[in-house]
Amino acid sequence: MNIKPLADRVVIRMLESEETTKSGIVLPGSAQEKPQMAEILAVGPGGTVDGKEVVMEVKVGDKVIYSKYAGTEVKVDNEEYIIVRQSDILAIVD
Repeated sequence: MNIKPLADRVVIRMLESEETTKSGIVLPGSAQEKPQMAEILAVGPGGTVDGKEVVMEVKVGDKVIYSKYAGTEVKVDNEEYIIVRQSDILAIVD
């Protein structure tokens, strides 16, 4: 991947969501809810954003939960990525 995020932006890739419910019902793609868990692939340098100093608290490889409708979806080499601000990341999953 050759995407280098700027400032407080982070490149993430959505993790695959389950295709069956707990009771065993298989969900078609149109009925599945958009996953909110992702893996971080690239992190910007931080710095001054909108007059405030931003320190990056996430790192490459972290699994995170992000805001449902956050970010900009991009497609590079037939892979889909989302570029979000660090403030759109809600939590790091251990």
